[in-house]
Amino acid sequence: MSLPLPLTLAARLTPVVVLAVAGWAMTSGPLAAAPSAEPEALRETVAPSPSPSGAASQAAPTTYTTAPEPCEALTEETVSSLVPGAEPEGKEIPSLDASVRRVCSWNALDGYEYRWLDISFEVARSDEAARTSYEERAEERSGGGEVPGVGDAAYSVVNLTEEDGQETREGAVLVRVANAVVVVTYDGSDFETGKAPDTEEINKGAILAAKEAVEALGDADSG
Repeated sequence: MSLPLPLTLAARLTPVVVLAVAGWAMTSGPLAAAPSAEPEALRETVAPSPSPSGAASQAAPTTYTTAPEPCEALTEETVSSLVPGAEPEGKEIPSLDASVRRVCSWNALDGYEYRWLDISFEVARSDEAARTSYEERAEERSGGGEVPGVGDAAYSVVNLTEEDGQETREGAVLVRVANAVVVVTYDGSDFETGKAPDTEEINKGAILAAKEAVEALGDADSG
């Protein structure tokens, strides 16, 4: 969905207020994706399945039984570095089932430089289900590469888009850790020049956030 007014034109009319509202709308407001259903592979596995009458469940134990608090995943220093001017506590986005999927968002306008960052924790019923979800997402975001040393598997990709002369660069990092999937998206635009931050800045920022998110996942209660 596009905004009623091109971002570049809005920037020249009311640079701070309009852009701040536009950014909120794209990430946490009415233009953001609604609390979407979990990815199919994840949704199918977290749905409870009844055990045979009188028989004990034979399901393998999982490492994680609930999604951790996403807005506590990053240090205040990291938030300040990646999203200058953002409130360090972030804003949690409503989810259909907070026990298996939780998302936190940070966004702010610093001068004409805009940044927004989302972190999602998703917990599947099994390692195999998490692996399927991870692999499907990585396949959808082609053109990236593996990130060594992060979780059981990690994938990073950066893409550049342009609309009405305004560039936006988005980095995405997917990480699988046992039966959990961490998804980080990190976007940036410069509404004064119409350009986007360079690929290295966005990629490094997304990977930094992903590493901290994985640490937070490791600190969460496990089953």
